[in-house]
Amino acid sequence: MIPQKIRCVIIALFVPFISFSQSEPDTTKHWKAGGNTALTFSQVSLTNWSAGGKNSVSGTFKFNTFLNYKRGKNAWENTLDVGYGLTQQGEENIVKTDDRIQFVSKYGHQASKKWYYTALTDFKTQIDLGYKNPPDNEIMTSKFMSPAYLLLSLGMDYKPNDNFSLYLSPLTSKMTFVNDEGLSNQGAYGVEPGENMRSEFGASLKSIFKKENVIENVDFKTRLDLFSNLGSNPENVDIEWETQFDFKVNSFLSANLGTTLLYDDDIKYVDSQGVEHGARIQFKQLFGFGINYKF
Repeated sequence: MIPQKIRCVIIALFVPFISFSQSEPDTTKHWKAGGNTALTFSQVSLTNWSAGGKNSVSGTFKFNTFLNYKRGKNAWENTLDVGYGLTQQGEENIVKTDDRIQFVSKYGHQASKKWYYTALTDFKTQIDLGYKNPPDNEIMTSKFMSPAYLLLSLGMDYKPNDNFSLYLSPLTSKMTFVNDEGLSNQGAYGVEPGENMRSEFGASLKSIFKKENVIENVDFKTRLDLFSNLGSNPENVDIEWETQFDFKVNSFLSANLGTTLLYDDDIKYVDSQGVEHGARIQFKQLFGFGINYKF
């Protein structure tokens, strides 16, 4: 459960958003909404295959949506990204390949032609259980709200056009939640053993670039998030960098290629022998072909 003081901070951050949305009569012309959903699937079936191998099946679901408001000097942008994937080889246990929920809400008041005074909320966690050595599924390492990350920040947003945003915040609060008792007792994800939350204060950067038809029928998007804890080892910057290419075949069929690079100084690497090492770069790559619907 989120502590009372944290709930108060969250409520306080959203009060300006609520007041802003209710302050004047509104019409739908100031709102813009849309999104994309995709389901990719792959399957391998082998019968008397002399070269060896295993039957396999895998699928990935992605859902991205946005709801933006623009009126006068005020801009309010909201995005929700959900991803979930599973794979199975032979008779082994099902293994999770993708799992994320991320919600970002950003309110800005125009300071000049390309700069906005901005308040930002960024929340992310995962849906399902995660294990260290799949498909054995013996050592649980993550679950819903374990971990979860909440960033609250104030800063300036540089937006020269609809395709690019560079948000700089010298005032950022990062909260890491580990609600699972077992993971909490281990001190997982940087919390003190037995605690459910860790607070950090520092500076952050969030950059987004997107371009439709960067070449014909290929859309591109990249997002870079940086955070430095100014109170402890500020030189060890947390990094999350995502890139995604969407290849359009027709109105409903598409392929996508995505990569994610992570570095978090609070997440230590534990080898197969249970020995803990320092933080390491994490990398994930996904490629899929399937059904896509854009709205």
